[in-house]
This record gives sequence, C-alpha cells and structure tokens, in this order.
Amino acid sequence: MKKLTIVLAALAFAGAATNTAGAADGDTVKAIKARGELLCGVSTGVSTGMSTLDNQGNWKGMEVEFCRGLAAAVLGDPSKVKFVPLEFRVAFTTLQSGAADILARTATWSYSRDTSLNLDWAGVYMYDGQGFMVAKKLGAKSGKELNGASICVSAGTTSELNLADYFRANNLKFTAITGSTREQNQQNLEAGRCDAYSNERGGLAASRTAMKNPDDWVILPDVFSKEPLGPTVRQDDARFRDIVAWTLNIIVAAEEFGITRANVSELTKTSTNPEVQRMLGKSGEFGKMLGLEQDWAAKVIATTGNYAELYDRNLGNGSPIKLERGLNSLWSNGGLLYSPPFR
Repeated sequence: MKKLTIVLAALAFAGAATNTAGAADGDTVKAIKARGELLCGVSTGVSTGMSTLDNQGNWKGMEVEFCRGLAAAVLGDPSKVKFVPLEFRVAFTTLQSGAADILARTATWSYSRDTSLNLDWAGVYMYDGQGFMVAKKLGAKSGKELNGASICVSAGTTSELNLADYFRANNLKFTAITGSTREQNQQNLEAGRCDAYSNERGGLAASRTAMKNPDDWVILPDVFSKEPLGPTVRQDDARFRDIVAWTLNIIVAAEEFGITRANVSELTKTSTNPEVQRMLGKSGEFGKMLGLEQDWAAKVIATTGNYAELYDRNLGNGSPIKLERGLNSLWSNGGLLYSPPFR
C-alpha cells in the first residue's frame, strides 16, 4: 500500500504541473479526447463494493463501473479509463488541480464542500447514512450505549464531524481513534484499539465482509447522518457536469424502463416507447445536445447495465456485502432514485 500511495502522490503532483492537457481550463471533454482516456479518481483500492483493486490488478466496484460507463459515453470505449488511486486527504485537491477529470470516491455532497471547493456534485448514486459497527460480545444495542467509548473514524472526513455532533447532541463522551483509510480503521477495530468503528453503513457492511470472522461483528441500527455519495467534478465546466449527470440519469432511467445490459441492443431496434427511443438515440438529437454520439446512452447501459444490475453486482445480493437497497430503490418502489425525463 505504501508503494501505491507513492504512485498516487506522483500522479497528483505531475498532473497539477502539466494541468492535464487543459482539463482545468474548462474544456474537460476536449482534454479527455486529446489524451484518449478518462482520469477517474478512486480510493486506494480498499473500498469494497465501490472501488477495489484485486490481486490481479483489476479495478472493480460500483464507482469503477460508473467511470467505465462515462468513458463509454465520452470516448465510445469503456476500457479507456485510467484509475487514479487517492487517499481521502488529497482527493479534492487532486481533482481541483486537473490530475483527475472526475472523483468517484465515496465523496459526500455537503454544503461546505459544494460552496467552498469550486467543485460540483453531478448527482447521487448512493444514499447512505453513518452508523456504528461493534463486536457482538460488547452487547451494545444502540450508539447511545457507547458513552466513554473509543471510536475508530477516518480523519478529515464528514464522518469525523458527524461523530462529534452525535456525541455532543446526546451529551455523551468519546475518544476518537483516527485512521487514514477504511482498511486501517477496520484493522484497528479488529485489534481492539477501539470499541467501535463509525462510517457510512455501506462502508461498514463492506468492512465486515473483509474481517476474519464477519459474524463476530454487528452494525447497530442507529443512522445519524445523511451521506449522499456521488460523482464530483470541477465547477469550471458545466457541459462536462451535464454529461456526468446524464450518464447517472440514464442508468437510473434504464431500470425504470426495463432496459438491461442484455436487452439494450434489441430494444434500440424494436422499442416503440417514445421515451426509450429518445434515450437510445432512435429519435431526436439528444446526443448532439451534449456533444456526444447519438448512441452514447446505449453504450453506457451496455457497459454498466441499469442501476439495479449495477447495485446488485457490487453491493446487493449478487455481492458478498448483500446490502439492502433501501433509499437506493426507485422512487416508484419507495426509494429516492429518480431521473428527469429524456425529452
């Protein structure tokens, strides 16, 4: 991991020096096409279900697949992505510098980040909330039973701030044991250096699967924050933000209209639904509106599948994490996912 960190630092500062072919000047798509690849900032490879680097050097996860879908939209080829592994402490500055085109690194959309970092969130691909994971033998049923406990948490994150707010609001005391990565927090918890680990519940569920004895750990029912996670871009390029936003929207809309990775090619030819025809490039000039090819959306869906497929493979029942969709269901199923119309 030290070697990976050194590599990421070199990437970040080298990118800052060269300004990545003009990406930070406001024409991100032009820069991406000139270099022939999308630069996608992800975790250091340990964010299970979101951005993970396996033993063969392959990147996997929901955010990884989203970036591949974006590459399919912009470049017509989902393989034309360079993943830039980033520790959280340098993630936003790396994006600001132009050393990454997009940050897909479980970054929570918050007021202060949105207004002070000159960055934009182009939507939400996972609605999460912060909680606690503890050893079953501790016998705790709620976070309110953790008065005086030591809590592992990632330094410099919204999780650290939320944790302080939670204990202050409940007139409780705690000691923060800070780590730089999810993996470090998980290891500290297993080693008994802290009584509990606090993070987004999706992250906790992923960490539990990586523990030596997953059944020895329990995620408490408390949810004490809103953590909308989504793709982050610089604020200097409204057109690129639109492309990222509508790439996410097409994945959500595809689920609503029953378009899958397996049937998108057939539905492109045979669907008589007017909105599906617009989405898949059979009518109108919706690709041209974004400066993309007419079939850009079909290429995205062929890469990622619809949202249900994307979620299930990486976080849901088709994955080791088996995290219920909850708020990440379509609006028609009681969730928060909703795409504006393609019209």
